[in-house]
Amino acid sequence: MAERTERDRPSARFRWLLHIDLDQFQVSAERLRRTDLIDIAVIVGGDGDPSHGRQVVTCASYEARAAGVRAGLPMPAAKKKCPDAVFLPLDMDYYTQVSTRVMDVLREQGYPVEVWGFDEAYLGIDGGGIDASAGGRPHERTEIVALADRIRRAVSDATGLPCCLGVSDNKQRAKAAAGFAKAAVRSPDAAAEDRVFVLDDVNWAELMGPRPCRDLWSVGPKTAAKLADRGIDTVDRLQGVARDDLVEWFGPSQGNWLYVLCRGGGDDAIAVEPWIARSHSRSRTYPEDLTDREQVRAAATELAREVREQVMNEGRVPFRVGLTVRTSTFYTRTKMRKMAEPSTEFAAIGPVVDGLVDAFDLDRPVRLLAVRLELLDV
Repeated sequence: MAERTERDRPSARFRWLLHIDLDQFQVSAERLRRTDLIDIAVIVGGDGDPSHGRQVVTCASYEARAAGVRAGLPMPAAKKKCPDAVFLPLDMDYYTQVSTRVMDVLREQGYPVEVWGFDEAYLGIDGGGIDASAGGRPHERTEIVALADRIRRAVSDATGLPCCLGVSDNKQRAKAAAGFAKAAVRSPDAAAEDRVFVLDDVNWAELMGPRPCRDLWSVGPKTAAKLADRGIDTVDRLQGVARDDLVEWFGPSQGNWLYVLCRGGGDDAIAVEPWIARSHSRSRTYPEDLTDREQVRAAATELAREVREQVMNEGRVPFRVGLTVRTSTFYTRTKMRKMAEPSTEFAAIGPVVDGLVDAFDLDRPVRLLAVRLELLDV
């Protein structure tokens, strides 16, 4: 897993932002190589064995979701809810290949692309033939929808993967728009054009006003609960709160952000330069708890070797090592140590990993470990 650092990336502002969301990505990728999986319940996660209680669902097809299966659900619970589903193991190398092809297709469209994971990306569209002063007038919306649909078809034709596109003037609204598109295509009478949805000043109040505050991107359960305690449970009601009150309750940063967010504001910038990872990591949840220090040491060493291989394949050099330990009680701690000098030699990395293992008390069984290598700038 690579660590994202957006703040240091050059960016540019755009009139329109398109959020591309690949539908049920891992399931759709599996269906590319196994057409017998189409239109049946499919669940992807762990090693594909639903009897392994420490593994969770990564992706569920819409058929499985209809039975109550969701990402993050323990695999045995998923089996109970959807016993007839086909369970498949994660194949990260394959998903990386499929995702890379999708992102290449997006870049081929000639617009800046900011990748947000295997199945998400943003495109920035400037005025370029679209009247940037139109402010959401009908003809402008028609043009951007047509462009978004051309991009959708380009992805589908080149990769065979379905996707939805949300269109707006900032990232937050564009992501919400993609959510409306995904909801629309689940309808039995949905058409291909329903995979593109525009959310802007024209329809923001109507569509988002009655919805829970939790539906605003970046509003988590704690923030939503804090608002609900004050009787603020919809976006409309949040809009009625004075900025000064929000700042008093949540502090200047979050308070001002909530004031902007509920009115449909957000970030209209796209990173226009290639993203360079600042670190890479490997994590693993173990089928049985690790109960002694030497087990932990051996497991951490294995993870360190795996992430070192990735770093070396990219021609990068680590200078700091991190170890995360999650116990059987879900208590999670991370410790970091700088290497004596930057090096890709395991003789330099291994002793730092050992030292980190020794630095933990390990007074409880361990269920998860993660090793991270922080990298020198290229």
